[in-house]
Amino acid sequence: MRRIFRGATTFAVAAVTTMMMSVGTTSAQADDLTWAGCPYGSVCIYPQDQNPAVSPSHIFTAYGAHNLSNQYGNHWVLNNQYGGAFADLCHGYDATRCISRSIHEGAGVYADLTPINSVWLWTA
Repeated sequence: MRRIFRGATTFAVAAVTTMMMSVGTTSAQADDLTWAGCPYGSVCIYPQDQNPAVSPSHIFTAYGAHNLSNQYGNHWVLNNQYGGAFADLCHGYDATRCISRSIHEGAGVYADLTPINSVWLWTA
């Protein structure tokens, strides 16, 4: 009986160790995919006229509408999402009147945000 218990304990410890190592690897891989200070899985907006993009002023990680305020002039908008995700710049609040061209994952635009009032993150 003791032998069965010891074997089960060894298996459980090995399974937890393997799981912890894989979680750590995933986190390290995500850190390696940061782009110009924009975390992997995010859409980032950079301060006006910051060229090249270095440090984002806005970071969005959830799908849906994200309203903007006081964003004037030219800004970099980088889409560092994955899995077929897009970002749209929209003239209205709450992702209304969006510009027809989407920013694909791994792409960015240098755009005048003066007429832009929201960003919409979505996936196909």
